[in-house]
Amino acid sequence: MTKLKISAGPFTFEARLETAEAPKTCASFLGRLPFESKAVHVRWSGEAVWMPLGDYDFNVGYENHTSYPAPGQIILYPGGISETEILLAYGGVHFASKVGQLAGNHFITITSGIENLAKLGKLTLWEGAQTIRFELA
Repeated sequence: MTKLKISAGPFTFEARLETAEAPKTCASFLGRLPFESKAVHVRWSGEAVWMPLGDYDFNVGYENHTSYPAPGQIILYPGGISETEILLAYGGVHFASKVGQLAGNHFITITSGIENLAKLGKLTLWEGAQTIRFELA
């Protein structure tokens, strides 16, 4: 099992890559570590933060995709009808954009620090973009 450390704002989380369920997405992401971005609060999807990535190409299609990630699940939308993005759910989510419902590849699950997910979401909502960094644990 490949473990990750995720630093988001003042919080640190441990996570695992879902290599059995999303092998291509995990391999593509591993090749880009450490990966750093800005997390902003979602606009249409509910209780989540997202990293808008424009036309960034992870060179993957759909695998292990969902429109309803659970708290602590991280999905990658590989692009298409909306821009490429990574989304981290901290509460109820129905993944969507201004063009409608989307599905993203569930490829990371947070395994510790889950009690701080809602705090991260509220911090991002009320105080703005937070730096987020993914690296091997």
